[in-house]
Amino acid sequence: MEYINLGRTGTKVSRLCLGCMTYGSPQWRAWVLDEEQSRPFFRRAWEAGINFFDTADMYSDGASEEVLGRALRDLAVPREQVVIATKVFHPTGATPNERGLSAKHIRHAIDNSLKRLNLDYVDLYQIHRFDPTTPVEETLDALDATVRAGKVLHIGASSMFAWQLAKMLHASDRLGLAKFVTMQNHYNLVYREEEREVNPLCRDAGLGLLPWSPLARGFLAGNRKAKGEGETSRARTDDFAHKLYYQDADFAVVDRVTELAQKRGVPNAQVALAWLLHQPGVTAPIIGASKPHHLDDALAAVELKLDAGELKALEEPYRPHPVLGHT
Repeated sequence: MEYINLGRTGTKVSRLCLGCMTYGSPQWRAWVLDEEQSRPFFRRAWEAGINFFDTADMYSDGASEEVLGRALRDLAVPREQVVIATKVFHPTGATPNERGLSAKHIRHAIDNSLKRLNLDYVDLYQIHRFDPTTPVEETLDALDATVRAGKVLHIGASSMFAWQLAKMLHASDRLGLAKFVTMQNHYNLVYREEEREVNPLCRDAGLGLLPWSPLARGFLAGNRKAKGEGETSRARTDDFAHKLYYQDADFAVVDRVTELAQKRGVPNAQVALAWLLHQPGVTAPIIGASKPHHLDDALAAVELKLDAGELKALEEPYRPHPVLGHT
C-alpha cells in the first residue's frame, strides 16, 4: 500500500479509503451488507494496509458508524494507526434542528457520531453538503469548536459549487477558524465536471481530493445496461445512479475502459480506479466493496500505471454533463 498526506496536514492515509456506506442495515438500502457480512471486508482492508475509513451519520441511519466502530474494536486496531472520517448534514431525525449545518445540529451530531463509533475523536469531520439555510460563519465556528474541544482533528467539505467552497475558505481565513483540508466530491471517468472549477480550487488551496463514487456506483465496471438494468442488486435498485449516468456518451466511456482492461488483462474497475489515482490532487478515492473481488481490484489499481496514451484514450469519449451530486 502507498500512503500520502491528507491534504496539507501531516496525517498519512492510504491511497484508498474504504467507504462504509455499503455496511450497516439492508433495511436502509437493499444492497447494504449487515454487520456479519461486512466484517470480512474490514479485516481484508486493514490487513492489506488500508488505514483510512469513511462513513456518515446518515448511512443506514447511524448503523454504519456503529458497525465500523465495533469492527475496529474487534480487530484490535490501534487508534493511533487508523484514520476515521465521518460526515454531518443530512437528517438524523424528524425535527427541523436534526439536519443541516447549524451550530446546534453540529454540536449534537458530533457527539452522537462519536458515541456510535465508540471513539473520543474523529480524524476528519466533513460537511456532507453545503447548507444554504445557515450562515457559513456559524457553520465554520461550530466546526472550529469541535476541533478546539478535541473531538475532531481536521475538517473537510463535500460536493458543492466552487463559489460556495471559496466563500467558506475565505470566511475561515477572515475569522481565523479551522480550515477545510479535504474535498470529497463526485469525480470519475464518466463525471468529470469537477475538473472545471472545484478541483483546481482545491489544488490551489491545498485540499486533498477524496472522490466519491470512483466507479460511478459500479457503472464503470461494465455491468450496466442502457435500460437501467444490470447484473447486481445495486444496479437494479439504485435509482440515484440512474439519475447520474446512463447517457450514450457514458456507455462510450465504459466501452473505452473495457477495451483497455481487456488489453491489459485486468477488470474494468482496476483501469477506472487507476485513471483516478493518476489525476492531480487526488489523495484517496472512496471505494465501496460488497464482494471480495471489489477490494482485490481496488488494491491492484494502486499499482497499475497507465501511460499518457492510455489516459488520453480513456478521456476521449467524455461529453459534458449537468452538475450532478451536489444535492
